[in-house]
Amino acid sequence: MQPITTAYGVIEATGRQELYASGALLSCRPGVACALETPLGKLIPQHTTDDLRKKEVQPVVFHESGRLKSLPLETQTIVSTPAGDIPAEMLTFHPDGSLSRVFPLNGKLSGYWGQDDEAGLAAPLTLLTPVGVLTAMVIGVGFHPSGAMRSLTLWPGHTVSIPTPAGVIETRMGVAFLPNGTIRSVEPARFTPVETPAGEIAAFDPDAVGVNGDTNSLVFHRDGSVARIATILTRLTVAAPDGRTALFTPKERESLCGDTEREMVPMVVEFTPEAVTVRVDPDTPATRIPRAGHAFFSAPWLPRLANPFGQLRCSI
Repeated sequence: MQPITTAYGVIEATGRQELYASGALLSCRPGVACALETPLGKLIPQHTTDDLRKKEVQPVVFHESGRLKSLPLETQTIVSTPAGDIPAEMLTFHPDGSLSRVFPLNGKLSGYWGQDDEAGLAAPLTLLTPVGVLTAMVIGVGFHPSGAMRSLTLWPGHTVSIPTPAGVIETRMGVAFLPNGTIRSVEPARFTPVETPAGEIAAFDPDAVGVNGDTNSLVFHRDGSVARIATILTRLTVAAPDGRTALFTPKERESLCGDTEREMVPMVVEFTPEAVTVRVDPDTPATRIPRAGHAFFSAPWLPRLANPFGQLRCSI
């Protein structure tokens, strides 16, 4: 083993260490227990493995400045955050050294240990958020460098009710906040009517992927107006100054469930003070329409009402 002196204490490292081009330490793997003095108190990095959840020792990673970037912990440890005390198995930090994200669990998914196994270890957390006290099943909690909450990432299948500028929305996957505490974005758990500059649009993105709660399909500007929305149940008609009209609707594609199945592709509409941008297909360019001189109208789009189950996604 090789002793490595860091700003937080000495790490008895095993294996090869990674370095930046400058020669600064990028990462190393502890071989024995060592207590590091961090901004969150004395913490012990992961240095052992097991047969199921943690088959290898994950490295302690540093910013080039020498400050911590990510710290996997040997055992779940309670850490004090602006949102309250949170049990943690993994911590990440901003370049300035402030806390970036807390993960209550940090098991490695494999053929022997799946998402359901990991979720079985999760427990609801009660947190102080910009919208009040929430109790939720949380994968991770993100923070801005100021300490204000940046996001919550929820476990699949779990939802929370979030008061947003568009009303209270049942939210899945995640919710994100601006540094001043206002709502940045949410992922609606079901079809939700939302008022936009183009009229009422039924917000829902069946393609949403809950990697983290920082990015969601229903996004708001700082003033609370809708900045971005995804839908499969609303069409948009645009009337030009010369009287011509254009119709935008969600499209269909072949489903992953089988060659004969079809499913809807979410249409994404973005709003700025100057324009409305519509993307009906992620593989084609978006259409930008100046708001000045154009009129926008929304209406329900139910092309598959006769076979609504055709819109359901298969599990893969």
